[in-house]
Amino acid sequence: MIPDLPTDIDQIKGFLAEDEAQALYQQALQTSIAGPVLEIGSYCGKSTIYLGLACRINNSTVFALDHHRGSEEHQLGEFFHDPDLYDAGEDIMDSFKEFRRNIRRAGLDEVVVPVVAGSKSAARHWQTPLAMVFIDGGHSLEAALTDYRCWMPHLQRGGVLAIHDLFADAYEGGQAPYAVYRMALASGLFENLGQVNSLGLLRRL
Repeated sequence: MIPDLPTDIDQIKGFLAEDEAQALYQQALQTSIAGPVLEIGSYCGKSTIYLGLACRINNSTVFALDHHRGSEEHQLGEFFHDPDLYDAGEDIMDSFKEFRRNIRRAGLDEVVVPVVAGSKSAARHWQTPLAMVFIDGGHSLEAALTDYRCWMPHLQRGGVLAIHDLFADAYEGGQAPYAVYRMALASGLFENLGQVNSLGLLRRL
């Protein structure tokens, strides 16, 4: 049971299974004592709320990084396109308004710090050590590699790296997050904490 979890959490747009959400919450609860959490790919804030509720207990912070223009699969005409998040006047996908509404309704405005940018630009002058990094951004190989290479160096020793949407079988889902996960394991920099559904968990040595 997660204290203060919004009663409408299942209605918030997102692609996070309940067991994955519980695992994210528990990892953030354990790690955010030592520092802030960075989430890459916040979308409408469903996973951000789980991370934020855990961080609030430890008086910590979630940096929620997303350009809010959607990944490749969210664009007009693509499989995961959501017309409710499409700004026809600007001809762009924009999830930021929905994200802010959900974070405010969850009472997490003082815990969650939105970073509306891409990984490269946000990481360029980043100095803050991170206790946990959750990668759930673009699923192209270039995007997934960029997220890992930009933010892994900022993860503290003992910190947790979580990577979402891991599918060994290409018929079940895209392979880029799984390739980055395997690369992280092969680096010798991480201890494998196991996998919950499609969420991989690693601890930096």
